[in-house]
Amino acid sequence: MKYFVNDSCIGCGLCAMGCPEVFKMTDAGVAIASKEEVSVDEVDAAAQMQSGCPVNAIENDD
Repeated sequence: MKYFVNDSCIGCGLCAMGCPEVFKMTDAGVAIASKEEVSVDEVDAAAQMQSGCPVNAIENDD
């Protein structure tokens, strides 16, 4: 599964703190999904970050 962060990201950093294996903060102060594919071991954490994003900026290809 692939996750990505859309343009509504406000740079709060919750996803990067909660799931640093998948999400990173850029120099511009917004998050990106740093992996092409999220491993089975990381899917639950990435999904939690998606549901907890305050501006619904995290999407997946599901």
